[in-house]
Amino acid sequence: MAIIQAFPLYRFTLVPEGTTESNMWSFIFFIAFIASLWSNVVLAVKRLHDLNKPGVAALVLFVPVVSIIAFLVLCLFPGQPGPNRYGKRTNAPAEP
Repeated sequence: MAIIQAFPLYRFTLVPEGTTESNMWSFIFFIAFIASLWSNVVLAVKRLHDLNKPGVAALVLFVPVVSIIAFLVLCLFPGQPGPNRYGKRTNAPAEP
């Protein structure tokens, strides 16, 4: 996702500001940013459920200093083995 975001940003820096082309590249960057934001939040919620924590806690990722600590916790702490309140198996997809 970082490469997908970096390419339109790179192209935006190469064109004169205020042109139609710069507007196009900034719009493409905005779309890539929203897509990556969505995927990051969804992955954080899934990981929090793996830790048997509520998905609402993913909102901490938007707090500047706390987000670094939250990111490290999500990356380093092992998930809960076996079933929890979010599913029978922690790494199985949710059942309808």
